[in-house]
Amino acid sequence: MKEFFKKMLSGNGGSDVSSKRVITFAAFILVSIAFISNIFFDIPIKSFIYDGMLYLVAAGMGITALEKFSQK
Repeated sequence: MKEFFKKMLSGNGGSDVSSKRVITFAAFILVSIAFISNIFFDIPIKSFIYDGMLYLVAAGMGITALEKFSQK
């Protein structure tokens, strides 16, 4: 499990930790928690907070995916 997170957070399979991936992964976890708490525990989340985090996740995933296809 430790190796999985190490590979996921590192750039190009190396040992460097990519800050974009860490921030995107953290934002994804927070959006998931907000979604679950809103549905199952009926805790209201302000829509502008949820939308902002959702855009952060989408942009982070898009930039990370775009790096795979760009020339070095």
